[in-house]
Amino acid sequence: MMTAPGLFSHRKFWAARLGPAPLLPMSRAEMDALGWDSCDVILVTGDAYVDHPSFGMAIVGRLLEAQGFRVGIVAQPDWNSTEDFEKLGAPNLFFGITAGNMDSMVNRYTADRRMRSDDAYTPGGEGGRRPDRSVIVYAQRAREAFPEATVVIGGIEASLRRIAHFDYWSEKVRRSVLLDARADILVYGNAERAIVEIAHRLAKREPIESITDLRGTAFVRQQPPEGWIEIDSTTIDEPGPLAPPVDPYAMEPARTPPSVTSTTTTNVRVVRFERQVPNAMRGKSVVRMPAYEDVRDDPVLYAHASRILHVESNPGNARALVQRHGDAEVWLNPPPVPLATKEMDALYELPYRRVPHPSYGKAKIPAYEMIRFSIAIQRGCFGGCTFCSITEHEGRIIQSRSEDSVIREIETVRDTVPGFTGVISDLGGPTANMYRLACKSREIESACRRPSCVYPGICPNLDTDHAPLVKLYRRARELPGVKKVLIASGVRYDLAVKSPEYVKELVQHHVGGYLKIAPEAIAEGPLSMMMKPGVGAYDKFKALFDKFSKEAGKEQYLIPYFIAAHPGTTDADMLELALWLKKNGFRADQVQAFLPGPMATATAMYHSERNPLRKITRDGERVKVPKGLRVRRLHKAFLRYHDANNWPVLREALKRMGRADLIGPGKHRLVPAWQPAGTGEQHEGRRRPASGEKRTTPFRTQHTGLPDRAKGRAGSKRGAR
Repeated sequence: MMTAPGLFSHRKFWAARLGPAPLLPMSRAEMDALGWDSCDVILVTGDAYVDHPSFGMAIVGRLLEAQGFRVGIVAQPDWNSTEDFEKLGAPNLFFGITAGNMDSMVNRYTADRRMRSDDAYTPGGEGGRRPDRSVIVYAQRAREAFPEATVVIGGIEASLRRIAHFDYWSEKVRRSVLLDARADILVYGNAERAIVEIAHRLAKREPIESITDLRGTAFVRQQPPEGWIEIDSTTIDEPGPLAPPVDPYAMEPARTPPSVTSTTTTNVRVVRFERQVPNAMRGKSVVRMPAYEDVRDDPVLYAHASRILHVESNPGNARALVQRHGDAEVWLNPPPVPLATKEMDALYELPYRRVPHPSYGKAKIPAYEMIRFSIAIQRGCFGGCTFCSITEHEGRIIQSRSEDSVIREIETVRDTVPGFTGVISDLGGPTANMYRLACKSREIESACRRPSCVYPGICPNLDTDHAPLVKLYRRARELPGVKKVLIASGVRYDLAVKSPEYVKELVQHHVGGYLKIAPEAIAEGPLSMMMKPGVGAYDKFKALFDKFSKEAGKEQYLIPYFIAAHPGTTDADMLELALWLKKNGFRADQVQAFLPGPMATATAMYHSERNPLRKITRDGERVKVPKGLRVRRLHKAFLRYHDANNWPVLREALKRMGRADLIGPGKHRLVPAWQPAGTGEQHEGRRRPASGEKRTTPFRTQHTGLPDRAKGRAGSKRGAR
């Protein structure tokens, strides 16, 4: 069984006597007001500082403060000089560097590699306040400002770039961010355990170079330590050529095998392969992945490396990984041990003020406005969707808070957060309905190496009981002063149908008119590459949704969400989806093209055109990948078949596919043969308002015949994403 020291088990550092700060300081003046002469830890982030547990730096900062350390924040620094990195002075222990809640490249660029004009994590939504690859830039500037300082990098950007990774924005494989950032150590995943250990050990004067035993960390080694078993997985195992069959009638004399002392064997390197390592030795075994230079030059080896990383992701059985980069060895310890419920409770009940730093004045921070009345009830996701990196970052073991802790936080929000009107905007996490769901057997869970607990079907060992979540919902909405509790996190509908009681509770009490769910596709090809359930699960959920909405006398609508241009998707698949959308009366305004984020399995498919869900071979399964701007725009156009600007490209595609019968008038045709004046010149993906025009509502999927949401009740714009 996995064990780890308690998150709050350390003796507190001396500065605990100073008590918690009202807000973590961002200036020397604030430090002076607190009576601090220096900071023990300085956190540098690409986001504005919001003291709310939905913001990673607030959690890390308050956690370190609870350990007795003085923590300062440098939020969205000017990276063109070292001035902002110097304003709090040198940290006594380390700089903690993160890009923020999002990968900086995802934050700054669209799936079509266009630069975004806004940033939800910046006051006023202003774009351009963080650099590309922020972790690298911030770490280098911190090192320039204070060359002797220890630099620790973390957060989602560092976490998903901890080994050699495909970078979609440059279309090449890049080195581990640990090397490019010149950091001392990288913490990945939910790194609370690692960051607390690092802080306490540095405070005891332990050199950072000696901290090599922490789970959830990556660092540079020159060679594996003595006593470890190295498992060589640098190549793709292939059987050798078969010897020709022996002809019993041949007149040639039998060949004598060469002597073991023959000179022909002098250049042969004998390699010892360790394939079956005893469980007792797993803690001292390391898997050698293909080197950076090899995966950079060979997409098939890249797919093989991706498969290794994902197989070694269960903290119950994962082994250490090592990948050579030139003369350096990037060493990854196994993933962190998940937090226990008591630790989750304590972490989320630290003294957050739940407001932005006052230096931002009245400027609104869009991301904060979205989540300021929301409550995180769990972490992790065992869905394993290949396009998503939640599992690689948070893990697939669900970490849940206690019911009492969640209720206490709702009461805190009700009593202290400015502007609260009685509506809790979300009780959720990465998914809405995985609260307290887990494997029925801890032993099986620790040994399992499956990438998903729900694909291709729900594992019989998975406990799908939603009763604790239903009980939490009921208790939350009965609180005095709470008028409504909405669920905005994504509902995993294939799980939900296992509990009709949960669907009834959700639909009749926690949906604001529209509920978004994410089938992502309907054809088997892309669904199998996504590891998503078939459309039959959607149909079952929709039947329950409609039934319980009718019983409650509510007019509510289910809005599906889809991804265009995902690996495994053909033009025919997108045509099938477009016809399904039209048949069911959906008009998708909010369309997302697949974005190959670092480390995702689907990104390995995109780059290698192989399927890492299965063993990689040179002549193995090939994956159809829609690449290039033209085909990606076509796939998005299929989703927005109703937009006249897309009709010319759709007509051209339909003729090429031999489906000209779908051009013309009538509900059974996809697009008309005529073209409205002034349309057809603006290609898919260019839907920004014209100069001077203000966008009044966000893009969203509409159901034809529904009333305008702007005229509906206030809650109607909310729903599960």
